Amino acid sequence: MSTRTTPRRTAREALSARSLLDAVLSAYVPLVLAVLVVVFPLLWMILTSVKPLPEIITQTPTLLPVDPTWENYATAAERLPFARVFANSVLVTVVGAVIKVVLAVCTAYGLVYVRFPGKNIIFAGLLVTLMVPPQVALLPNYTLITSLGGADTYWGIIVPGLGTAFGTFLLRQHFRTIPPSLTEAAELDGAGHWRRLTRVVLPVSAPTVATVALITIVSEWNDYLWPLVIISQPDMMTLPVGLTLLANVDNKAAAYGQLMAGSVAVIIPVLIVFVALQRYVIAGLTQGAVKD
Repeated sequence: MSTRTTPRRTAREALSARSLLDAVLSAYVPLVLAVLVVVFPLLWMILTSVKPLPEIITQTPTLLPVDPTWENYATAAERLPFARVFANSVLVTVVGAVIKVVLAVCTAYGLVYVRFPGKNIIFAGLLVTLMVPPQVALLPNYTLITSLGGADTYWGIIVPGLGTAFGTFLLRQHFRTIPPSLTEAAELDGAGHWRRLTRVVLPVSAPTVATVALITIVSEWNDYLWPLVIISQPDMMTLPVGLTLLANVDNKAAAYGQLMAGSVAVIIPVLIVFVALQRYVIAGLTQGAVKD
């Protein structure tokens, strides 16, 4: 009995070992390499932020700090009005992200569920804006906002970026996958467009809306070019722009640790938001159907 089962067991074990090896080579190894490419710069930045200057400016760099210190964070907080700059970033991000997501939801709903002439032309125009680099609109926006007195103001930072063609496109494509029977049943019950949007469409689209919200929050928080152009007063700067105050020193090499400390302060809030919304984002990416 054992002599018959041994070859089968050996073949089965060989097949299992080969399947495991194929899975490791085809999936786990590329995944680990991708994670290292993404995580290593972040890890280097965090560890560099707690290194003293002699360990940063050296011909034999090490990954782990030999003599860790919080001096870089203290110096960055002294040279940068951190509380005011952080509050500016929070205000601009929250207000800008909320308005952009609301506009994207309403626009996508109108493109899918509201009948009006020229709807396809408007959607085509949105797709065209996705192909235009945002730097193209930098000069016209600056001329318009400054002529309206928006330089060094919160609304001057927020208003030019309120349109989100990508969020509108993503939501429109998702709304088209919602079974028409859901909205038709609500319409038969006498629900108008607003009730259909808030009571039917949004509840089944929460993962997609969360994905758009996360992308918008990250984009608003990390926006650098437009706030740099429209803001000149230090007390109105956002965090990414405020880091330039740490770089503008006579000894550029001495600012490396402070810049790393400031960059950590910029990244941590985004990571917290991502962790809070990741389950919704994963659900939005894996959502395959909607139950009636």
